[in-house]
Amino acid sequence: MSEVREAIASATRIVVKVGSSSLTSEVGGMDEERISAIVAKVASRCARGTEVVLVSSGAIATGFPTLGLARRPQDLATQQASASVGQGMLLAHYSRFFGEHGLTVGQVLLTSDDVTRRNHHRNAQRTLFRLLELGVIPVVNENDTVATDEIRLGDNDRLAALVAHVVQASALILLSDVEGLYDAPPNKPGASLITDVRDAQDIAQARVGGAGGAGVGLGGMATKVQAATIATSAGIPTLVTSAANVGRALDGADVGTVFHPTGQRTSTRLLWLAHATTPNGTLTLDDGAVEAVTVRRASLLPAGITAVDGTFVAGDPVDLIDQNSRVIARGLVNFDARELPALLGRSTRELGRERGPEYEREVVHRDDMVVWSQ
Repeated sequence: MSEVREAIASATRIVVKVGSSSLTSEVGGMDEERISAIVAKVASRCARGTEVVLVSSGAIATGFPTLGLARRPQDLATQQASASVGQGMLLAHYSRFFGEHGLTVGQVLLTSDDVTRRNHHRNAQRTLFRLLELGVIPVVNENDTVATDEIRLGDNDRLAALVAHVVQASALILLSDVEGLYDAPPNKPGASLITDVRDAQDIAQARVGGAGGAGVGLGGMATKVQAATIATSAGIPTLVTSAANVGRALDGADVGTVFHPTGQRTSTRLLWLAHATTPNGTLTLDDGAVEAVTVRRASLLPAGITAVDGTFVAGDPVDLIDQNSRVIARGLVNFDARELPALLGRSTRELGRERGPEYEREVVHRDDMVVWSQ
């Protein structure tokens, strides 16, 4: 047994994420036999003293057949309606099946704000910790009934990685309908399972695809890899495998693909910034500002910016690029795009005298910035 699999086998707190395709039938709606089998294996691990947080997709996939729809809806309003109906049904199934093993579940619906904004993050963490202390299994899902941008490819994979960080989990297991990461399409003769991923080179050998064959989920292997990257960059070992392997996966058996930790724990919001955001614009830096940001890890000031591109408001993520258009960092900007052009190349002291003290601030503070390895 490898070191990572041993870590999973001995983990005292595990986040398990299960996708829609592993819970539902090919036409949508809950597959009771599948969910019962997954619950039984998770309950068995809990009986050995391990705390488990279950991140579960499936609300929309469970709800849309009940609304008389033939397939997963594409428009946002109907997705939200389906989630509203399906979420209660999903939790009812988990309550019943875990109850058969003497376990209680608690519903926790989150959006990205709840795991990235400081006050929200603390509230979510406090709730999850208390549920675990009380012996309850938190069942976490994206709050699809009110989410807008959140209902998109791979949300719950990324959410699971961030939740693993929030609850200080010892391991993350991502379950889908595929055995793991392959070097070719899994159904192609000669395709080989990649058992271990230690760096980007290993990922480069892989072939990743889209949603599962059932057509009811949104995640694919690409989002599993993204989530594993988030988790392992925070020091959390991650295993990707099929839901059919959940019991063996929890035991640390030689199944699926394990992703080895590549970093240490860091701020959850910085993990989100690095891996789960899409920049709304770019700021071009002169050579001096590039050095200040990448070498001295300094904040970005208006004096070091030569150009602004994109449409963004204060608080949005933007990429910082050098004179060759190479992205060197991503950060949360403190000014609107329309304000910045008039500030470029000028010192904060000068701007403060001319415009007021509110302009004596950084364009991107170093605490709100992720610098890419050079």
